[in-house]
Amino acid sequence: MTASIRVLVVEDDTSLREAMLGFLARNGLVAVGVEDGARADHALGAQRFDIVVLDLMLPGEDGLSICRRLAAAGPPVLMVSAVGDTTDRIVGLECGAADYLPKPFEPRELLARIRAVLRRRVSAPAGEAELRRFGGFVWNSAAVKLSAPNGEMVCLTGGDLRLLAAFLQRPGRLLSRAMLMDLTHEAISEPYDRAIDLGVSRLRRKLSAAGAPNCIETVRGVGYRFTASVTE
Repeated sequence: MTASIRVLVVEDDTSLREAMLGFLARNGLVAVGVEDGARADHALGAQRFDIVVLDLMLPGEDGLSICRRLAAAGPPVLMVSAVGDTTDRIVGLECGAADYLPKPFEPRELLARIRAVLRRRVSAPAGEAELRRFGGFVWNSAAVKLSAPNGEMVCLTGGDLRLLAAFLQRPGRLLSRAMLMDLTHEAISEPYDRAIDLGVSRLRRKLSAAGAPNCIETVRGVGYRFTASVTE
C-alpha cells in the first residue's frame, strides 16, 4: 500500500531533510525533497504527490502562505515546525493544513501522521460517489467538491471539506467539539476546541457567501448540529 505513496518534503534544513527522505524511503515511500516554495511549486508541477510535508519557517515564501495555496488546489499538507504552541498549531490548521507536527519529532511519528492524513482523506471508489444534497447544494464525495445551486464549485480548503463531510454524514445529530476534532483531525493528540470553533465559523462564512442559509447550529457549551435537510 505505502509503496505508491509519493511525499514532497519542503524543508530548508539540509540534514533534517535528508534524514526524513532516507527514513521515508526505507519505509517504502517515494520521497522527494526541496528547500523552498519556488522549488516546491516546480516539483508539484512536474510530478504527482499524495502529500506535502511542509516546514513553517522557510526562506522566501513562508510555509503558511504555501499552505494556503495548496489547500485551495493541491495535495494535503502536513505542517512541521519548531514553533509548536497551541496558537501556532491552530493557525496552521486554519491555513488548511491537514495536520501539524511540532519539532523535534520521532521519524516513526512522522510516518504515522502521513499515513493517518491519507487514511482520513474523504474519498470513494470510482463509480461509487456519495452525493449529498442540501438547499440546492450538492456534495460529491468522489470528486471531493461542493457545487452551489448555480452549478459553480464552492472554494473550500481541505479542512473545510472534512468538516462539511462530518456534518453531512450526520445531519441533525449533535456533534461535540471533541467528536468533530476526532472526525477531522484524528492524528492530533490534543482537543483544540478553538480550532473547531474557528473552522465552523469559516465554513459558515463560505457557505453563506455561496448563498446557503445558516445551517450549522451552535449548541452552547456542547458543540454543533447541521440543521439543513440532507438527501442522497
